[in-house]
Amino acid sequence: MSDGALPLLYSFRRCPYAMRARLAIAASGQRVELREVVLRDKPPELIAASPKATVPVLVLPDGQVIEHSIDIMLWALRLHDPQAWLNPPSGTLDPMLTLIARNDSNGDDGFKHHLDRYKYPNRYPGADAAHHRSEGAAFLLQLEDRLAAAAWLFGKRPALADMAIAPFVRQFAATDPDWFAGQPWPHLQGWLAAITASPLFERVMGKYPQWVAGSQPTVFPAA
Repeated sequence: MSDGALPLLYSFRRCPYAMRARLAIAASGQRVELREVVLRDKPPELIAASPKATVPVLVLPDGQVIEHSIDIMLWALRLHDPQAWLNPPSGTLDPMLTLIARNDSNGDDGFKHHLDRYKYPNRYPGADAAHHRSEGAAFLLQLEDRLAAAAWLFGKRPALADMAIAPFVRQFAATDPDWFAGQPWPHLQGWLAAITASPLFERVMGKYPQWVAGSQPTVFPAA
């Protein structure tokens, strides 16, 4: 069934940015037409909508394009936020966005900067994977300290920061699972395990075929 009124979400299953966008869309109860992208074979429709040609990209029925994952999360949750992800038990939206920005930063002090160079050192001339693992671990230790004080990053239940950051911690952990499991981070490890084992996470990690023009539309999340 095709529903031209649905927003179009260009996504890639394993991308942590796309992952967190799907988490917020599913949590909000919004429905979109999901277009699964193969990164080495990006559809011209994605490039036309967003010349940066990275996922996720959300195209609304009125033609508005939302190009950044956090903005997609906020779009969905501001329409409907049944689990109050934007209103954590401890703190407010602004401190959550500040912590997320530290996670996302590609500057020398950003977790994403170190994650990329730890996971893909061959892509970055002169990168020392062990150094970047150590620098990334410093951020994770700060998360461990927060989680030692409360079950979630901003209190007693999940909120935006947890779901925006967890996909990147998952990627870091998967780079060397034995090393990650051996770190003295019981609260962080338990937090990540709880998120990735949750029905919501499993729901957004379904596999879809590559989208090409003319494909049967895929409504996400499935009914």
